[in-house]
Amino acid sequence: MVIPLITPATEGALLVPYPATLDVSHELVEHVAWLLHEHRRARSIRWRKLGCFQQALLTLVHLRKNETFSQLGAGFGISQATAWRYVDETLDVLVSWAPSLHEALTGLGEGDHVIVDGTLIPTDRIHADEPYYSQKHKKHGMNVQVIARLDGTPLWFSRATPGRTHDLTAARAHGIVQACLTRQILVLADRAYQGAGATFRTPYYHHREQPEHYQRFNRDHVRLRVPGERAFAQLKSWRLLRRARCSTLRISTIVQAVHTLLTCGYPG
Repeated sequence: MVIPLITPATEGALLVPYPATLDVSHELVEHVAWLLHEHRRARSIRWRKLGCFQQALLTLVHLRKNETFSQLGAGFGISQATAWRYVDETLDVLVSWAPSLHEALTGLGEGDHVIVDGTLIPTDRIHADEPYYSQKHKKHGMNVQVIARLDGTPLWFSRATPGRTHDLTAARAHGIVQACLTRQILVLADRAYQGAGATFRTPYYHHREQPEHYQRFNRDHVRLRVPGERAFAQLKSWRLLRRARCSTLRISTIVQAVHTLLTCGYPG
């Protein structure tokens, strides 16, 4: 997709045009455009400055490239406020299609395995914002929990909580621990989840001082959990989530919207 920067809205401004491409499939843009079309039809919206395809593309550029709303507005020939409104509307549409925890675990039960882990979405915050400072990562951000299959395919992303939140605390608050226990789903997790419950499998502490079978268990545990990092790699392939400049209250919406895009078949 080529995004022109010379538009009626920017003509005469001190801008240097350049060709740009967006590394997502045409089918994904069309799918988001279809969701927007259904949204507009349900609300009897007859006209917009941008068509559904262009509005979908606008949002994907924002998520994928982390461009500011002023840059987006210049590229698509609309105002900064309109760009923000269109992106916000599209995110809400995408969030409405994101699966709930119950839906994500449908079909899983006793004998099935999943990987549970947490990641930090870095944010621009000052040191005074203590609830957002993660001692583990030594930076400010928001904690997001993920449930993934053993091959790394993400099943569910949680809402974002302040970065200071411990992974086990977050997993309990989101209902992950109870949901997996109820369904007797075996969970592979790191040491942060020790004490979560009978269905959680975590590594042993000080395994090098333990008998050989303890060490072998830890090695096998790590090997099985490694593909779970693929879920985070897919999430953060959307550049906006590598360092969020938006309000912390908006990060949950963005994470859920990206989850919908990942379930659309985008490889990440």
